[in-house]
Amino acid sequence: MSILGASILLRLVGIVYSVLLLYYSRDRRFAFLTVMLGLMASRQLWTARTSVGTNFDELPGFVVSVLAVATVHYLAQYVEEENRIKDELAAANDRLRSFRKAVEHAGHAIFLTDPDGRIEYANPATADVTGYEPVEVVGETPRLWKSGEHDEAFYAELWETITDGEIWDGEIVNRRKDGDLCWVDMTIAPITDEDGAVEQFVAVDTDVTERKERELRIREQHARLDLLNTTNEVVRDVNRELVRADSREEVEAAACERFAAASPYESAWLATRNAVNDTVRARAHTGIDDAAMDEIVATVNDAGRETVVDLALETDATQIARPDGSCAGDGDCTCYVHADAAATVAIPLSYRDAHYGALVLHANDADATDALDVEVLDELGETIAYAINAAESKRSLVTDRVTALTFRLTPEDDPLPALAAALDCSLDLKRVSASDDGTPVEFVDVEGVDADAVLEYAAGADVIDAARLVCESDDGALFRFDVREPSIVTTLAEYGAVVRSLSADGAESRLSAELPETTDVRSVVEAVSANHPGADLVGRRERDRAPETRGRFRATVEDRFTDRQLEAVEMAHFSGFYEWPRETSGEELADRMGVCQSTFLQHLRAGQRKVFEAFFDADDASMGVRRGGVPAEAD
Repeated sequence: MSILGASILLRLVGIVYSVLLLYYSRDRRFAFLTVMLGLMASRQLWTARTSVGTNFDELPGFVVSVLAVATVHYLAQYVEEENRIKDELAAANDRLRSFRKAVEHAGHAIFLTDPDGRIEYANPATADVTGYEPVEVVGETPRLWKSGEHDEAFYAELWETITDGEIWDGEIVNRRKDGDLCWVDMTIAPITDEDGAVEQFVAVDTDVTERKERELRIREQHARLDLLNTTNEVVRDVNRELVRADSREEVEAAACERFAAASPYESAWLATRNAVNDTVRARAHTGIDDAAMDEIVATVNDAGRETVVDLALETDATQIARPDGSCAGDGDCTCYVHADAAATVAIPLSYRDAHYGALVLHANDADATDALDVEVLDELGETIAYAINAAESKRSLVTDRVTALTFRLTPEDDPLPALAAALDCSLDLKRVSASDDGTPVEFVDVEGVDADAVLEYAAGADVIDAARLVCESDDGALFRFDVREPSIVTTLAEYGAVVRSLSADGAESRLSAELPETTDVRSVVEAVSANHPGADLVGRRERDRAPETRGRFRATVEDRFTDRQLEAVEMAHFSGFYEWPRETSGEELADRMGVCQSTFLQHLRAGQRKVFEAFFDADDASMGVRRGGVPAEAD
């Protein structure tokens, strides 16, 4: 084959090759090459018809044909590479668009900053997290929402972490544009080049304020629950100690010791008001030395009855004072807090009308006092006061030294003087007890008026729930009155006082009562005056009381018996006459005594009457009302 023919063939192959590439790639550059190769092939075909030269004359054209085919081939490679790059760029652009959409629609605030921390980009969620629009933060630094809740060391550590090429992740408190604080979960990551140098920082912020507040509420609830559990345990311990306490001093010491040993309390003392100079004094204390206790009491007294201790003593409501000047309870107070304590709790000790001071607790955690249940503390104060009342009542029965008080009464002070004044009669209180529901029951001798008139008066009296005639005699009648509180007898009983007598007639009414030597007489008189304004204290004296023993009581009863009466009573007791069913009949006992049955029964009844007279009508018998299972007199 000649050089010219080979050249023409190459050009035709190039045309076909170019056409195919044009078809598949749709690249117009192949159309240009196809046209160019077609013209070149046409020229050589024309030359082949007309040329008479040698084949070597067409050698340059052959080289051009080879180069043309090679150009088509290399253009095909270039177009293929170009298309691959375009596809990659398109894919990258798609990813970038997706990324941008994700960033723009993300619920988290996303920032891009330069190496100096200046914001270059912020997504729309920035407004939700910071309160600033994106255009407001670009060009600023994150100091724009610095809250001041973290110290400089916190920010220094954060900056050191990210500039070292590490990721910082944690919670931070920011201040929104409106000034509100918000909790943010933040992640900051450095963007580095191939050499590891930081080019940018990306920060992702999530507002977790609601979650954080919920966590804090749960944590606070757990703290409250722990404190309430502790308080309940202390209350149970105190109650156990109160049951075993035999005196007021033991009750007070037990309450102080149990609280001072339990968190969050660090010390406790019992405050009362001095009846002589009207100042606060400490009866017992734990966790405070004597010098510090004297200083605390002086601070309270120097404050002019405006401290939390004074307020608890006056209002009968638990008070809580904190160092920030806030109080919890009824009324306002000048907050007094022990210098070494974070908060002070003052619990009044009151039972009915009896007031025994206030239990003062010092806590080492001011926030812990927010979890205290004031109602529980009020009930605890009442329980301690009840224990003191019971101890004082018990002591009043066994103490040898007593304070005797005599009151002059008006008809407005008690149901019995009112009855005597209304019916112009005389009466004498014989005994006081209580019904099953706790209502005071008074047995009263009434003279100088018809029994029906007394019952008629009692039926219309508001303070008498029920009245019954027990018995009548020529001198008068004995009545049983269910009396609605408050009566002066029950008021005195609340303070452990033992009523010795209450007599009334149309002109005057008097009541005599005894208090144990340790009882605060002023508090008793004040309680009587508050509940019975017309009652007037007309006598007060100290005296010794001879103790009543079982042996003495038995000797007194035996001295009243005749020999036959004592024999009848003893035989009836030891022979089972009082059992049910009876083990021995009256006829059998009479036969043993050698008397008839009626004579035996006369001796037995006389003996029984003398036993009851000695028990109920003795000159030194006391009268009182049972309170909560604690007798106000010896059984």
